[in-house]
Amino acid sequence: MAEYWWSARRAVQQLAPDLDLPEQAPPGFALLRPLIHKGWEMVLMVAELSRLDLDIAHLQAHYAEALQPTLRRWGWQPEPLQRALEQVRVAAIAADRVAWLALHRFYPGVPERLRALEREGASWMVLTTKGGIFAQELLQAAGLQPLAVCGHEQGSKPEVLAQLDSASRPIWFVEDRRPTLELVRATPGLEAVRCFLVSWGYLAPADREALPEAIRLLEPHHFAAPLAQWP
Repeated sequence: MAEYWWSARRAVQQLAPDLDLPEQAPPGFALLRPLIHKGWEMVLMVAELSRLDLDIAHLQAHYAEALQPTLRRWGWQPEPLQRALEQVRVAAIAADRVAWLALHRFYPGVPERLRALEREGASWMVLTTKGGIFAQELLQAAGLQPLAVCGHEQGSKPEVLAQLDSASRPIWFVEDRRPTLELVRATPGLEAVRCFLVSWGYLAPADREALPEAIRLLEPHHFAAPLAQWP
């Protein structure tokens, strides 16, 4: 969370230098974070949080349909916002990589479990809406070596999954956004992909409720267990 605000705030300051944004993320950012999907949305929401008349509850309830009107209000487009965010990150890594890395935290137990997968001979890869080079920086710093890292440059997660050969090996997709999993489930050709919703991600309160049979809730103790014991 710390790096998201840190980088998005600086991107907004480049786009709208007159905005008064706090150094630390306000409570509203934590409320909106579970809804944010892509980096450009994060930049847009940081700008929105500068508005004194912002109705957080209304934005939470109507987030998806509010994105385009909000872009129009600011006179922005997604691509320049994404580009500004990534330029901030590139500059931060070049200036002080250690400080930038220190803004991040892996969820407890995740690096250890990924290393265990390697020892068990199970290949794993990373699909992320973050820029691939930034995900690689984090993984390298943690000493983790996935089979591949696919950032937003490679396309959506369903598009990347569709390019994998599910006939030669089973594909298990672990994700912290229910809408992404529901999109995978609705994508023709991905019926064989097993889908897991992790309980420790940026979940909205209702995301755990009434999950379809094809999406399994993955608690930390499930994740730590051998793959044969996953739900």
